[in-house]
Amino acid sequence: MTRFFAVFLSVLMLLFGIEKLNAVHTAVVYPWTGLLAQASAFLMSMFDQDVISHGQMLQSQSTGFAVSIESGCNGVEAAIILVAGIIAFPAPLRLKVLGVVFGVAAVQVVNLLRIISLYYLGKWDTAVFEFAHLYLWQALIMLDVLVVWLLWMRAVARRSTETYAA
Repeated sequence: MTRFFAVFLSVLMLLFGIEKLNAVHTAVVYPWTGLLAQASAFLMSMFDQDVISHGQMLQSQSTGFAVSIESGCNGVEAAIILVAGIIAFPAPLRLKVLGVVFGVAAVQVVNLLRIISLYYLGKWDTAVFEFAHLYLWQALIMLDVLVVWLLWMRAVARRSTETYAA
């Protein structure tokens, strides 16, 4: 257990340190955030032709209302926590890679839902938006990370049991 926490905290600090580098923000984080805005606008445009994206912003063409997807809201930090948990847990490298790939994808799908819901909440009522943005969705994203990690650990444990049973 001590090894897990030591590795988890070390990987967490390393990845957060890397994520904070200006070069990483320029080359990875900002383009990723722009891609999230485009993906959100694309998904919303299937039922709402009013929304457009530019850069890291989603905007209503009719009202001018806009939300900007900033660092901390792009799912990168949540993904880093998940990756640190997966790396720290004792499992075969192949299962860790699969966990990271599918786990980060799952976190980003939930984050897309978060972004879309916050856009509409902001158009509807800014007080509700603030609550959902600062409290509700923060907790839900971290819960998503925890659930994905627990499901991955369960799959790893099941795989280990099958290997030893054979």
